[in-house]
Amino acid sequence: MDSASFDPRPARADAPLDSTARQGLKIVVVGGFGVGKTTMVRSVSEIRPLDTEATMTDAGVGVDDPGSVPGKSTTTVAFDFGRITIDAEHVLYLFGAPGQERFWFLWDRLFTGALGAIVLVDPRRIADCWYAIDRLEHQRTPFVVACNDFGGHPHMPGDVRDALDLDPGVPLLNCDARSRESSKRVLITLVEHLYAEAARRHDLTPETAS
Repeated sequence: MDSASFDPRPARADAPLDSTARQGLKIVVVGGFGVGKTTMVRSVSEIRPLDTEATMTDAGVGVDDPGSVPGKSTTTVAFDFGRITIDAEHVLYLFGAPGQERFWFLWDRLFTGALGAIVLVDPRRIADCWYAIDRLEHQRTPFVVACNDFGGHPHMPGDVRDALDLDPGVPLLNCDARSRESSKRVLITLVEHLYAEAARRHDLTPETAS
């Protein structure tokens, strides 16, 4: 095996969950084509991630648009899967959704049962993530937005927030999907947002209001 492609992390079958694990929390990473979803799942997963990357062929010509992501030779055709242990009882399961429009029919199924989502954005192609945000809002799935660093001219968070017409309560942050620490920070922000949303809903229940 090429040492450059060697992944020292154990496969899922070789890293069973601890017997104390009680709750699995599903998180979906979604966004446009070539925005870095597979990269994020790969960088942050504690196990060797399962992915469905396939080589892009002539069959995709006229269907997918690789022009906006030069050099991209593979694409996700189902989903990516990774895992992160939070503590003795809680485990995060990460699902990276395919970005091409022809696979959008899978999204609602992936969102089912999801505790929350990360919308990954290429600031150079902001419009590519509008559909993801629309679907998450339709499903009432809480989410955060992370702008992946592709270099070039930096984008101000306020400009991205305005362009996406984000609710003021939706967290927006910059990240580098290649970096484990940066991707972990995005996940921590999402978990904190989920806790805050749960607390807010609890405060608005009739029992607490009375």
